Amino acid sequence: MPHDKEYVFRLNSLDLGQLIDGLEARADAWRLTVLYLETGEAPDGFVIEQCSDAEEARRIAEHYQRILANIIHQQTEQRDQ
Repeated sequence: MPHDKEYVFRLNSLDLGQLIDGLEARADAWRLTVLYLETGEAPDGFVIEQCSDAEEARRIAEHYQRILANIIHQQTEQRDQ
């Protein structure tokens, strides 16, 4: 499946907020996984994500952050119209 195909979704503001919250939670989980793999420390109750090493976890966290930035940018553009 090509990675350059784009999709368009229509969501109301509540659903978009939920989507953003979920993506932020996943990005945070991967950032905490990086922290754990590099320092051995993490908040109580934290569950480490499965990955090879801190670098892989960092790449996944950054990917989530790029997705979030793209969605928030589009949200801002449309809100200002």
